[in-house]
Amino acid sequence: MKLARRILVTVICTIAVLVLAVRFIAPSALSFYTARKVPAVARIVPTELQDHSVSQAPGARLSCVGYEFEIPWDDLDASKAQLYPKDKPAKSRAVLTFRSGLRLMVSAIPPRELVDEFTKGDFKMPPQAIEAVFGRGASASDYTFVNNVYEFTPAKMHHWSLSDRVHSREMVLLTIKSIMPSRSAETGIFRVQNQDYKGFQQGNLAADRRGAIVTLYSNDGGIEFVFDAAHYDNPAGLAQPEINRIIQSVHRAARNPDVLARQR
Repeated sequence: MKLARRILVTVICTIAVLVLAVRFIAPSALSFYTARKVPAVARIVPTELQDHSVSQAPGARLSCVGYEFEIPWDDLDASKAQLYPKDKPAKSRAVLTFRSGLRLMVSAIPPRELVDEFTKGDFKMPPQAIEAVFGRGASASDYTFVNNVYEFTPAKMHHWSLSDRVHSREMVLLTIKSIMPSRSAETGIFRVQNQDYKGFQQGNLAADRRGAIVTLYSNDGGIEFVFDAAHYDNPAGLAQPEINRIIQSVHRAARNPDVLARQR
């Protein structure tokens, strides 16, 4: 009888330990493991630009994809410019090539593009669910959505939380944070803005002058600039004041012509 009681107690204790491990220890262990294995870019958070100066070099004023902006270069090769989509009169992307080897891709961003991916795409998430996962304001603004993702890091995870919801939310956030930034973001993510737009620059030109990505948002849409300086023949490489010139001058075009160059 005593032996049977001991066996029963042992079985109950074993089951209790297994339940405890599955219910509480396993989620925490997975949380720690995931935090250690994420790419380095998942640990980077947005900071302020150190260089706000604006290049005054001779350049041109461009109008494309519904926006106007200034560039600090006067060697645009208009014959190699490509506008997309090819089969529609309204263009949403332009690929510009300069004789120096610099390339610039400019893309118009529809309002709430990221948010709509979750609310109207395959996920079909209601606004309340988006806010629960991505934070306050994420369902109303792409800028807030991206900001909340960029601000999240493994250091902010609640590894010992007893809530499955907390673990699930943080795993989703960490996964999105691991894949959303580009390669350029490995050297830094920076807050940028002008009087109408605010957004982020991925890439620290002081550390890597081969390129950067600038994405600017507003309530009625945004614009993205992808700078490819891998074949830029300027020995100094791409510089922050050159990018600042574009950021500070960009605005909606009064009309929507795709005029590639208007000399200053």
